[in-house]
Amino acid sequence: MSPKTKIEELREKIREHQYLYYVLDEPAITDFDFDQMVRELEALEREHPELITPDSPTQRVGGIATGSFPTHSFGQPMLSLDNAYSVEELREWHARVLQLAGTESVTYTAELKIDGLSIALIYEEGLLAKGVTRGDGRTGEVVTANVRTIKSIPLRLRKNVSVEIRGEVFLSLKAFRQANEEREQAGEPRFANPRNAAAGSLRQLDPTIVARRSLDFFGYTAIPARPKQSENLKWIGDLGIRVNPTHKLCRSIEDVEKFYADWEERRDSLNYEIDGLVVKVDDVNLQQRLGFTSKAPRWAVAVKFRPRQAETTLLDIRVQVGRTGALTPVAVLEPVALGGTTIRNATLHNEDELERLGLEIGDRVLIERGGDVIPKVVSVVSRPKDRRKFVMPTRCPECGGEVYRPEDEAVSRCVSLTCPAKLKGALLHWSSRKAMNIDGLGEKIVDQLVGNGMVHDVSDLYKLDAPGLEELERMGKKSSEALLKEIEDSRKLDFSRLLFGLGIRHVGERTAQLLAEHFGSMDDLSRATPEELEQVREVGPEIGESIRRFFHEPQNRELIGRLRASGLNMKAAVRRERVPQVLAGKTFVITGTLDRMTREEATSLIEQRGGRVSSSVSKKTSFVVAGADPGSKLDKARAAGVPVIDEQTLLGML
Repeated sequence: MSPKTKIEELREKIREHQYLYYVLDEPAITDFDFDQMVRELEALEREHPELITPDSPTQRVGGIATGSFPTHSFGQPMLSLDNAYSVEELREWHARVLQLAGTESVTYTAELKIDGLSIALIYEEGLLAKGVTRGDGRTGEVVTANVRTIKSIPLRLRKNVSVEIRGEVFLSLKAFRQANEEREQAGEPRFANPRNAAAGSLRQLDPTIVARRSLDFFGYTAIPARPKQSENLKWIGDLGIRVNPTHKLCRSIEDVEKFYADWEERRDSLNYEIDGLVVKVDDVNLQQRLGFTSKAPRWAVAVKFRPRQAETTLLDIRVQVGRTGALTPVAVLEPVALGGTTIRNATLHNEDELERLGLEIGDRVLIERGGDVIPKVVSVVSRPKDRRKFVMPTRCPECGGEVYRPEDEAVSRCVSLTCPAKLKGALLHWSSRKAMNIDGLGEKIVDQLVGNGMVHDVSDLYKLDAPGLEELERMGKKSSEALLKEIEDSRKLDFSRLLFGLGIRHVGERTAQLLAEHFGSMDDLSRATPEELEQVREVGPEIGESIRRFFHEPQNRELIGRLRASGLNMKAAVRRERVPQVLAGKTFVITGTLDRMTREEATSLIEQRGGRVSSSVSKKTSFVVAGADPGSKLDKARAAGVPVIDEQTLLGML
């Protein structure tokens, strides 16, 4: 079998399994078998880059970070809907439809209103050509590279048609919670709700960030449309695009009202947020006759659910310390039923929110369970005379460490890395793949290590032994030996990974590499002044102050001493200031197979000398490095007049 035939066969199999998994929710093979299939395809495409096509399943994360989004004008406006906030307003809308239609009855399609972001997918002969945000309804932003990362959006339809599919991009509640945990660990503010998270993700300039957010998609209409909206939904599903299974053909307005009442009661059973129903006239010809106002279609309406709110009394305010040391005030409430559960606590976000609400202990408050799932205090209903003022602590309530609040931020933080409240998050971050890569150190093991008092900070991992680990649940002799080997192997990893693993606020993987290469050692970095820190590329005053404050904390310096004593690497393999930055300002694209080094090695050497490596040819490309069997990038370079060099020339430049 030729490589081309094998590649096409693998692609078809992977597309079919993606459809079964992401659209029908009926997986036919294990995750492991699917991953092996994808890896085989990736390996073949690496060997034959000229056979890579835009619709290949390996091209989900397409392109690199861009500076801006181009725009697209819609042939048919992508308008928002008028809202109805009660059954009475729904009936008023229904009466207007009957009057305009000149009929006594109308059939409707009722669909759940997903709390997400509207988007249009433009397919040309079955291939995804563009993904466009709604924008102002007439012109949207082209975010195709980001849309391609959403696994429930097929890169190729199951039918070879040209069509525009409109739908909703959203974040499941599970993915939303995970995204907020990751943001908290990175020292970033939490998303307010899933809709904000989805919208913020889709407008990221770097598709790799979007891919990590696990966005999802439901299609709800097609252009050109079928004769009925109910047929439209089936057609979209036949094309291989996911459609929300919960929709109903309603022969009367009473059917709509029953569907509305049912899902207002059941909405908490879903793994995504809905805030109402979308009700549409089912007959597309009648839709066209009814037409539009200047802002919205007359044939559809969004019927919003009532807010899930309740009154209760604020009994106390306690301070919770998060994984990054963020101090969050939490309302302790008199128990109250809300959204099918009993609420005893609600988030108060930060000190600024307390001040905005004018909140004190003893107040009667209105709480709401919104899109962030965690209840929040909306307002103060009444203020009794015996109310008590609350003051945020100046020392960490968990460890007594220093609490610091930057002038331009609303959150106070404990800066001690050994704070018990931060310990589990610190251990999981330390063991993550891009840090110290201790794969066997999962959440359940971390819970036991901390709960049993075996680990008090990351340095204690290097004191663990087999007898102690074997006493943990689900940890036999082989599992213990495997985990200890991974811990031992982590001692040899590069200094930059250790630096990233420490979890210094604002210091991500890339910044850790730059710091390690610039200063060369933990000693030099820890002694650096703010001015010296800001000499490092991509390090500004905020990051510099965060690094300085980290090393100023005695407990953190003591931890580094214990890690040093455990034999971990405190020096960088390459110090950037010793490598001449001869390629600064130049961008390279590598295509084909190099003789004397791998692409990864070439990329590393270019970046060490100040250059940048891109995955695609553009007007910003300085040179295309062409090896054996180059792909289409070589043709693009020649067409664009970009200089093409060979490996020997690159080595001379290095």
